Amino acid sequence: MLRVAGAGLLIAAGAIHLDLYLTGYRTIPVIGWLFLLQVIAAFGLGLAVLAAGGRRAIAGRLAAAAGGGFALATLGGYLLSVWTGLFGFHEVRTTAGIVAGVIDVAAFAVLAAFALAPVPVDATAKAPAGGTAATSSRFPAEIPPVIARAAAAPVAALVVAALVLLGIAVAGAGPPAPAATGTGLTTTTIGGATVLANARGFTLYWFAPDTPTASKCYGSCAAYWPPVTGTAAASPGLPGRFGTITRAGGARQLSYNGHPLYTYIGDSAPGQASGNNINLNGGLWHEVVVSR
Repeated sequence: MLRVAGAGLLIAAGAIHLDLYLTGYRTIPVIGWLFLLQVIAAFGLGLAVLAAGGRRAIAGRLAAAAGGGFALATLGGYLLSVWTGLFGFHEVRTTAGIVAGVIDVAAFAVLAAFALAPVPVDATAKAPAGGTAATSSRFPAEIPPVIARAAAAPVAALVVAALVLLGIAVAGAGPPAPAATGTGLTTTTIGGATVLANARGFTLYWFAPDTPTASKCYGSCAAYWPPVTGTAAASPGLPGRFGTITRAGGARQLSYNGHPLYTYIGDSAPGQASGNNINLNGGLWHEVVVSR
């Protein structure tokens, strides 16, 4: 039961990360392909745990240990991306990310319990000539209870510490700050096109499913694509028609030529447009080309 549960948790975490990869991470430099490798490793280790055998099989215990270590490492990567950022990317708080973190902790706990589950050595088993070779050949397939009990305390401490750190990270992380207010909007040139940018030089985007009066990007979508909020007019001299729409909850979101405006968390520096012409969160995204 521990083996099946542990493998299932690894595969479940892999499925969540696959969804995150497809809907929000695949275009982020470095982070995108690391997420894909993470998905492949989670599915591979989950299947390896299922196929490697029960607690009397050395391969089964080794696969479980590898899966548990991978789950803990995945959680560590999530915590680092929340606190300090990885490769220029800072994680934001999403329900999927929190659930994946909890599943990673559970996978580590279950797989560690399986890897360390005691199997009393059969004292009646015949030993070959030469003494204790039979007993040593069965280890770690047959872990004495005293060793399992000694290892249980540090494993439990790691589980508690992981849950505490995850709770601190979730409490400290939040949705991204508003992309910009209306003042200070400017332009930048990307690939020969003049596109709209916020005051920091980050590219602004529009979302195809939106209408001139309503945004269709909420929840996790708005976490990946922070809306540009504000009521003031853009900087003087910019062509085109600026306005605002009212988001659910009453916030005002700036629009340009009838398109509500957003930034993209996948852009880690000014002048990037990694969100241009991609299909994420239910529709196509496009950089805002300046026009009259």
